[in-house]
Parts: sequence; C-alpha cells; structure tokens
Amino acid sequence: MSTLKRVHTTLALGTLCSISPVLLAQGFFEDSKASLTARNYYFDRDYKGVSAQSATREWAQGFILRFTSGYTPGTVGFGLDAQGMLGLKLDSSAGRTGTGLLPFDPADREPHDNYSELGLTGKVKVSRTELHGGTLAPVLPILFASPTRLLPQTFRGAQLKTQDIDKLTLVGGRLDRMNQRDSTDYQKMTLASPNRRFNGAAESDSFSYAGGDYQWSDALVLKYYHAQLEDLYRQNFVGFIDNRPLGGGRLKTDVRYHVSGEDGPAKAGKVDNRTFGLMSTYSLGAHSLGLGYMQLSGDTAMPYIAGSEPMVVSEGALSSEFLNPRERTWQVRYDYDFAGMALPGLKGMLRYLDGSRIELPTALGGSGRSESEKDIELSYVVQSGTFKNVALRVRHAWYRNDFAPSASFRDDNELRVNIDYTLALW
Repeated sequence: MSTLKRVHTTLALGTLCSISPVLLAQGFFEDSKASLTARNYYFDRDYKGVSAQSATREWAQGFILRFTSGYTPGTVGFGLDAQGMLGLKLDSSAGRTGTGLLPFDPADREPHDNYSELGLTGKVKVSRTELHGGTLAPVLPILFASPTRLLPQTFRGAQLKTQDIDKLTLVGGRLDRMNQRDSTDYQKMTLASPNRRFNGAAESDSFSYAGGDYQWSDALVLKYYHAQLEDLYRQNFVGFIDNRPLGGGRLKTDVRYHVSGEDGPAKAGKVDNRTFGLMSTYSLGAHSLGLGYMQLSGDTAMPYIAGSEPMVVSEGALSSEFLNPRERTWQVRYDYDFAGMALPGLKGMLRYLDGSRIELPTALGGSGRSESEKDIELSYVVQSGTFKNVALRVRHAWYRNDFAPSASFRDDNELRVNIDYTLALW
C-alpha cells in the first residue's frame, strides 16, 4: 500500500472510530445533507471525411447519491462524506464506443451494461482549516476533475484548505491515482496526448500542488498555483479575475497564464510551453458578449492530466481544446437569458473559436495548420409544478480542421443532450 493511500485510509477510518454516537447526533448528522442526482445523457459525435470510426454514439442513464456530513462539535471537528455512482447502458455498440459515457472491453470494444463505484472522504476541521482525505474532485487552475460526462472524474489523495487569513484561500494537496469518467478503478496518472503531443503511456504516482486566491478588492481576485506531476511535468499558474460595474452592466476580465516544463526524467517527452489567455465579457441585462484570445509559445503543447479539463479560456469547447503547439486562438461568445423575454429558466449560448499557426509533426500536416469550432447551446430549468428543477441542456458543435486524417482530432458534428434532476433527500 502506498504512503498516500495509507494516509487517506487512516484519515477515513480514524474519523469513523473517533466519532461517538452522541457527537454524531450533535453535529455529524444535524448539519448533514444528502441528495440524489439522476442524469440521462445522449452523446453523438459524427466524424466527417476519412476516419477509422464513423461515429461515437451512446445513450446512458446515471445516478449519483451524495452524502455530506457536518462536523462534530469541539475545537477539532470530524466528518465523513460519501458518494455512490451508477451508470447504466441504454444504447451502444462495439462500433460506437468511446464517448466517455460507458466503459468498454479493449479487446472487442463491447460496452459494459453497467458500472458503479463508491467514494469515501474523511475530513477534519480546525477553525477555518479543513483536511480532506480519500475521494477528491479538485476544481483548480492546474487541475479540474472533469464533470462533463455521465459520471464525474475523481482522484484519490489528500488536500488541505485554509481560509484562516482574511481574504486569502490557500490550498495544498497530493494525489496518487485517478478514476476516469467511464471507469470504476483507480489508475496511475498520465498526460492527455492527442495528436502525439506526448507519450500518453508514461505514468506517474504523484501529483502535488499548492497555491491560493487572494481577494484584493471586491472586484479583483488574484491567483497563483504550482503543480508537479512527478517525472512528467511541472506547471506554474498566474492569473486574475476582475469583475466590476461598467456603464449599465458589468465587465468581467479573466486572465490566465500557465508556464510548463519537464519534471525529472520527463518520461512523457519534452515539455516546453507558455499558454496565455484573456477573456473579457460584458454583461448588460439579459445579454452577455465575450471576446477571447489565447496564445501558446514554446516547443510543445500545454500538458494536463488525461481526462481532466484544461483550465484555459477555451474551456467548454466541445470537440477540441485548442492547445496544439504554438496555436493562436480567438473566440467570440454570446449568452442570452430568456428571463428578459419573460421565459425564466431558459438560456442560450452561441460561440465561435478559430485556431491557427498550429505546429504539428510532419505526418499530421506540419506547420501552419488551423482548426475552428462553432457551438450552440440551449438549456432550460423547469421553474414550478411536478417537474420543478428538472434541467434540460442541448449542445451542438461543428468542428473542422486541416490536419492529416491520422490526427487525433477529426472533423465532426457533435450533439449532446442531457436531462438532470437533483432531489434533496434532507
């Protein structure tokens, strides 16, 4: 058993053993919450042009049962969180797997009929400092556990978070395994490697990180984080979010800068990247208009852990992440809240992203390559009646590039439909 596994297992078991029945009643259960989320998800990515697989297309039903305890009273409080997840196949086949909704057998690509997992997280709190150990889902500029499929990606490890200093939030942690969105077992961590960017087979047993957010003013938040995926890469992040009134609306400016290099023997290959991104969004009434720009420099793409979501300004793009070597990307995004037309709960989004000056291996098209994506999204949350809080979201994307047919990213038209409902049990 690894050192980190022993640490978070000891924390979870110690939490259970240290809580008496009286303390359970006083804080553990009194302040607890439980919910059941049902998610119905249809994913259809239809590839265009030359492709070994014509489409990835699956339909599945997921359930996520969450329990979040309170803390026992006293100077040191103890708690325990639990998360049970179940995924069920509704429609799939060996020729259409690979959406990330369902696991499949590597040999024949036959999808599994169901899959499930249980995650436990022990926690300890002193004042405004919390230590969590076990199943984690970090949402940080250097690691965002992906929630964008049927079931979320999770990690195994320990994290310390403190807000004891006014206006300052500090976070530090170490992870040793990841559990992908369509998997039930923990695996060593690897790098995302589309278009042969890195050696995707290289593995690591340790992802360490530390950093924090500082609320400089009511409008401005400053951020810095450092991360290390042992033997693969190191990364520093500096950024800020400024959100202030302007005219009759608000202007939000989001700046993100990642600097990445190799760590140790660099088992995944050379890492040399700087990624700068800027997104400015002006909101007025029901309307929001955003303009963004992202630039990659250095000899390689930006590294990030496989299965996670890269926290760059192109986040939310459906078919690509626009992180190829030396790529330049601009985007425009428009959001509208139909409450402005007396239709509360209905929202819409249009977005266009254009990437150019991409440097790929000669076999994939060489230098000067380009890609683009158009997205449209409609979402609606039922406001009242029997189906109150049922959420429907429909997303469609059109992705095109001039890469070679053997590239990981291929032209496609993509449709995602999901219906979510969360029932608060108490």
